[in-house]
Amino acid sequence: MKTIPRLNFAHLPTVIEELPRLTEVLGGSRILVKRDDQTGLAFGGNKTRKLEFLVAEAREQGAKMLISAGAIQSNHCRQTVAAAARFGFDCTLVLTGERPKQPTANFLLDQLFGAEIITVSDRNDRDRILQETFDNAVAAGKKPYLVPYGGSSPTGAMGYTFAMEEFINQNVNVDWIVFGTSSGGTHAGLVLGQRLFNFTGKVLGISIDEPEMKLKVHVSELASQASEKFGGRINFSPDDVLANDEYCQAGYGVFGAGEHEAIKLFASNEGLLLDPVYTGRAAAGMIDLVRKGFFKKDETVLFWHTGGQPALFADKYSKDII
Repeated sequence: MKTIPRLNFAHLPTVIEELPRLTEVLGGSRILVKRDDQTGLAFGGNKTRKLEFLVAEAREQGAKMLISAGAIQSNHCRQTVAAAARFGFDCTLVLTGERPKQPTANFLLDQLFGAEIITVSDRNDRDRILQETFDNAVAAGKKPYLVPYGGSSPTGAMGYTFAMEEFINQNVNVDWIVFGTSSGGTHAGLVLGQRLFNFTGKVLGISIDEPEMKLKVHVSELASQASEKFGGRINFSPDDVLANDEYCQAGYGVFGAGEHEAIKLFASNEGLLLDPVYTGRAAAGMIDLVRKGFFKKDETVLFWHTGGQPALFADKYSKDII
């Protein structure tokens, strides 16, 4: 296997915990959680694993600046600027949404870590302005590295390819891995890691905002591209990807009854915090599937917690949590 450049700054391996009270309350499959909310960088989260590879690539290319984009309360951007601060990069973020008068949650942390922030009102404008920002930085000799949306590139997917190896080495037998999926990097990494490291269970992504078939096509192609980093391409098809889009119909970042119940159940039964956008929605999907009997009672389900708890303190969500 080829050596892939990596900076080791995440707190790994993350622990796996039993959720016995939640299991009892739901009355279905045994539920475990893998705590990637504890990866260490800026309150942790799944992007830290990706950034170990992305920042290493930026260094190899001689970059002096990281540029990325996301929503106004982006977990990805919070961890990206924290990594930039730790390794001495300048950082510019292009964020979709209205700049709040009083910074809170991830947006507050972005500023604390020293990001230059550009806000745009529309996602299509964001992509255009992101490219303009990158091009202008190149022209000015700032040596930027473009961190893809969500850290989801073949390089970023390495974070969860090797996370699968880590999980297998923890010798915990599960039938299902369930997690939130959106930009596809975590999903693609797990699918590739499943193949490379012979995980015999099923890997199910609960969509946060994308149609199921779009996710399957994108994740399968990204996993195929990522496999080339190991020397030879493995061709994945959409049929190799499991995804469920039943819980994202309200739209991205819309805090509904499912997310509210999931956050309350995890908090009141296990003392475990979810976020209102990603893990809250993914857990809501998992809870509903347990109740419907989609997972068999004798099966074990691992909920892979991807972090994001700072968003609980954003004004948009905090008023509705309790």
